[in-house]
Amino acid sequence: MGKDVLGEIRQKLECRVGEQIKLKANKGRRKTFEKEGVLESTYPSIFVIRVDESNYYQRFTFSYADVLTETVELSFYNDNMVFAAEIK
Repeated sequence: MGKDVLGEIRQKLECRVGEQIKLKANKGRRKTFEKEGVLESTYPSIFVIRVDESNYYQRFTFSYADVLTETVELSFYNDNMVFAAEIK
């Protein structure tokens, strides 16, 4: 990765808006959670992931720095519906 690492992460995510995503996030103190959802949108400093549950949906927002520091790990589906590509 080059000089503008956060910009590169943002560009990679912008190309994948609307795609299925697997999210693994660190909540601190050895607590993590995993969800599957859709990359809903990207903004200059954050991106939004929508997770559909049985009776409701949630939106999670993260910064690009969270991806850089590996607080958040993202994986995308490929054509065979298997998580393949990872952002970092």
